[in-house]
Amino acid sequence: MTDEDEASARVFRVYRPAPPHYHATCDEYLIILSGRGRFFMGDEEPFEVGPGEMLFFKKGTVHGMPDTVEHPLFMVSVDTPRRDPRDIIFVDPSDGRPEGFVQPRK
Repeated sequence: MTDEDEASARVFRVYRPAPPHYHATCDEYLIILSGRGRFFMGDEEPFEVGPGEMLFFKKGTVHGMPDTVEHPLFMVSVDTPRRDPRDIIFVDPSDGRPEGFVQPRK
């Protein structure tokens, strides 16, 4: 959607759980467009979110999505300032690499 120094934004569809991770350089806003998912932030217990709800993670906040509840799960992600696509730091490095976490649109 946008990729400026001040902010980056993208729309994405979630196909699988998101393991615990954080972003070192930016805050993140997630706006749920459709579907439902269970998320967690920091030490909070997972909670369910759905269409029209927004989540906010300050940089360095560990967050993730242990499961999707209802498909399709579409979200808008807004990062301030711009998030480099490699700024996905997994709590457990064996969970993956940034390059495999978000698949480019074909």
